[in-house]
Amino acid sequence: MIAERLQELGIVLPPAPKPLAIYVPAVLSGNLLFISGQLPLQSGSLTGTGHCGSEVSVEAGQEAARVATLNALAIAGDLLGSLDRVARVVRLVCHVASAPGFTQQHLVANGASELLGEIFAEAGRHARLALGAAELPLDAPVEVELILEVR
Repeated sequence: MIAERLQELGIVLPPAPKPLAIYVPAVLSGNLLFISGQLPLQSGSLTGTGHCGSEVSVEAGQEAARVATLNALAIAGDLLGSLDRVARVVRLVCHVASAPGFTQQHLVANGASELLGEIFAEAGRHARLALGAAELPLDAPVEVELILEVR
């Protein structure tokens, strides 16, 4: 069970964040759950701001990606009733606010990818896009979106 795995890892899912604009947090279409882009919010505030490669280190970006991914999983858990309904992580997209010349978006995205592997094991292996962005909402360093296959 995923709840037991989270407990083993010492991870507590946060409350699912509310949308910051006009969109829904997730859409279930057939057996795919599309989770809207999530920021690294804790208790309604960003864990940090700025661009990776200047104000934000790769390691801080990785942690922000982990927080954003936990928010995405909280939304999935709320919508599905249990993360045990997740058959596999299909795709991860990690948008990274990048300073000019920063080319380590893939390393920042590893923060999210590693977390999904820790939680879901083989079912957490996914296709991925790590993408540099000039700016992200609220000056967030990362934004993470997921596509999950559900039972």
